[in-house]
Amino acid sequence: MDNGPDFPKLEPAPHPFAGTPCERLRAVQARIAHAATDAGRDAATVRLLAASKTFDAATVRAMAACGQQAFGENYLQEALDKQAALRDLRLVWHFIGPIQSNKTRAIAENFSWVHSVDRLKIAERLSAQRPSGLPPLQVCIELNVSGEASKGGVAVAELPALAKAVSKLPGLQLRGLMAIPAPATELAAQRAAFRQVREAYEALIARGHVLDTLSMGMSADIEAAILEGATIVRIGTALFGERIKNA
Repeated sequence: MDNGPDFPKLEPAPHPFAGTPCERLRAVQARIAHAATDAGRDAATVRLLAASKTFDAATVRAMAACGQQAFGENYLQEALDKQAALRDLRLVWHFIGPIQSNKTRAIAENFSWVHSVDRLKIAERLSAQRPSGLPPLQVCIELNVSGEASKGGVAVAELPALAKAVSKLPGLQLRGLMAIPAPATELAAQRAAFRQVREAYEALIARGHVLDTLSMGMSADIEAAILEGATIVRIGTALFGERIKNA
């Protein structure tokens, strides 16, 4: 499994026609609030994670100036460079991309959250390499509900055993599940995929796990995810604009 390029081309802020950073943030917050209302939930139960991969430190700084504190990164070296450039800010960094074994130490040392644990070997390395002076690393297990071979994530049938093992590791706190279902355009299809994640999450709780996090939903399907119980939505395009597709 590959983390992708360590040095992808970083992109500047979107063209001004997309609105200012604060306008985009407020628009996403409004979508979250409306979806929470539709679901009969308090909007405060849904946290916004700004997925800032491929966007430069200046773009992150501009979004942070609007009040956003939690940022998600997929590529390790890119993330470390941004963390160094933004060290004067009090930001919370989440690692949300695939994890190679040789990247676990830097992730364990430099992130507060990891959303993409999908095998015990990775969890064990994160546990062993988490510095003792830091709080436990908050982790989610990535679940592959769509059965896509191209995506990471543990199969539903293998989830209980992995969750049991991860929950016993020192230096880690298992918080819940993360998922990236196959894209769908219809709300019903989006909800059906997210419902599978929620049901797997509820099954773990029924087994005795103390969990509070469902990390699911992106710019195109925030509403469906919130209707099915998302507590963290990972939003990139709606906040930062379209990413440039490298040829």
